[in-house]
Amino acid sequence: MRISIIGAGNVGRALAQAFIRHGEEVYLGVPVPEKYQSTAAALGPLAKLGTVAQAVAASEVVILAVPFTATRAIVSSVADWQGKVLVDATNPLAPGLAGLTVGTTISAAEQIAGWAPTAKVVKAFNTTGAENMADAAFPQGLPFMPVCGDDAQARAKVIALASLIGFEAVDLGPLSAARYVEPFAMTWIHMAFKQGLGRKFAFGLLRKD
Repeated sequence: MRISIIGAGNVGRALAQAFIRHGEEVYLGVPVPEKYQSTAAALGPLAKLGTVAQAVAASEVVILAVPFTATRAIVSSVADWQGKVLVDATNPLAPGLAGLTVGTTISAAEQIAGWAPTAKVVKAFNTTGAENMADAAFPQGLPFMPVCGDDAQARAKVIALASLIGFEAVDLGPLSAARYVEPFAMTWIHMAFKQGLGRKFAFGLLRKD
């Protein structure tokens, strides 16, 4: 299936690289496509480039890979999402990575679902660094990627995409679970930047028989 990614920053490019490496066509949607022609060219022939509106129209799965502060304007610019799968890969970060601006009783993903009531919103691709999304291979095993959303079929599509690019994608159930997923992302961010661990690590899921 064609996948659209709104945003061409670190996360957007990383996800595009990963999907394209596995043979998927990716449509990048940005406000001013002319500024990102070299980015799309570097991704190769499976990368398409256009406006946000063109990217949304092009695919059944649309990934938001922009700062959370930009999401409301983007999702509200689409009058009818027509049941498309809208993947929230954002985190509502406070300035200076001081914490989250949303949490405890609601999540960024739930707010986005309120702004885009005709979309099937799924939370994913927010709990690790861009480098790990571009290349999820670790010698110790598969990195963990939690996925949640209120529509089971939409979750299944996103789980399949996350699995395709090398994650152990785990179904966390309803979108309200994003209230836990977003602080979990903050754990990675805190360790990487505040504790000086760097970006070359990911969380895994260990099981006992």
